[in-house]
Amino acid sequence: MNLNLFLFSLFTFLTIVSSFMVITSKNAVHSVLFLILVFCNTSGLLLLLGSEFLSLMLIIIYVGAIAVLFLFVVMMLNVKINPLTISSYSIIPVGFSIFLLLFSILSSSIRELDLINSYYNDIKLITWVLEATYISNIEIIGNVLYTHYCILFLICGLILLVAMIGVIVLTMHQRRDVKKQQIDIQLSRLPGNVIKFLTLRS
Repeated sequence: MNLNLFLFSLFTFLTIVSSFMVITSKNAVHSVLFLILVFCNTSGLLLLLGSEFLSLMLIIIYVGAIAVLFLFVVMMLNVKINPLTISSYSIIPVGFSIFLLLFSILSSSIRELDLINSYYNDIKLITWVLEATYISNIEIIGNVLYTHYCILFLICGLILLVAMIGVIVLTMHQRRDVKKQQIDIQLSRLPGNVIKFLTLRS
C-alpha cells in the first residue's frame, strides 16, 4: 500500500473515531481533548492533500486558540455531572433525524460533484519530496497578502487593536472608595493657599 494512502486512511479513521468520542464522552474535559484530536487529524488530511496553509491555520487558530480557550473555560467552570440522568433512548429520534439530514446532504454533494470518480482519476496525494523545489501556497498567499492587500491587512489589524482596547476598557471596574490624585486641582491651586502659618505656643 502506498504510504500517502495509508496516512490518508489513518487520519480519516482517527478523525471519525475522535469526533464520535467528542459527543459520547460524559466528561467535558475529555470532549475538548478529543476535539483537539479531531482538529489535528483534519490538519493532517489537509496537509496530505496539499493545502498546507489551511492545515497550519487549523492548528494555529483552532487548536492553539479556540480549543485551548474551551479547555480553560471548562476547567475554570468545574462542570460537574448532573445527577438527574436523562435516558439516552429519548434523544435517539432527534439524533437519527440529524444524521439522516447530514447524510443526505453529504450524499447529494458527492453525487453532484462526482467526487469518487474525480478522486480516482484527477485528485492525487502530494509527494512532499518532489514538492520541495516548488513555491508553496503559503508563499503565494503571503506575497499577495503583503503586496496587493497590505492596506486591508493593516486596517484589519487596527480594527482588532481597537476591539481589544474596547474590551479592556469595558471590563475595567472603577472603584469609587479609593482615593486618587486629582492633578488638575493640584495644579490650579493658588500659592497663598499652599503655605499655612501656625502660631505655636512656647
